[in-house]
Amino acid sequence: MPKNIETCPCGSRQPYAQCCAPFHQGDSVAPIAEALMRSRYTAYVLALKDYLLATWHSTTRPKQLQLDSNTQWLGLKVKACEAGQIEDQKGTVSFIARYKIQGKAHRLTETSRFVKEQGRWFYVDGDIGDNNKKV
Repeated sequence: MPKNIETCPCGSRQPYAQCCAPFHQGDSVAPIAEALMRSRYTAYVLALKDYLLATWHSTTRPKQLQLDSNTQWLGLKVKACEAGQIEDQKGTVSFIARYKIQGKAHRLTETSRFVKEQGRWFYVDGDIGDNNKKV
């Protein structure tokens, strides 16, 4: 399990132990698409490949996932959510994730698509914005 961190990297300002950790540990599932997206961002921060693959929809999931150990994740800002609530079966979450690689700052702008199957949300895919550049 991840190193001892207090505030969750997902930007919720909540303690990690009460925010994304229960999802990562399999104690509960994300109730809405935004919670899954935030937990996946945190999984990238903490290099939790198994969680990322398990929450990726089977139709688009890669066979393997390579994470760049040189990536330093700096922050997440959720811009918008469409549907993706408890009663929904589909949803989208638009966000900006800031990161550095070898000292160069970048940002990833994406609108991610999610589906819910058998009570669980899964990441399907996303549209990458044109703001993926150095900041």
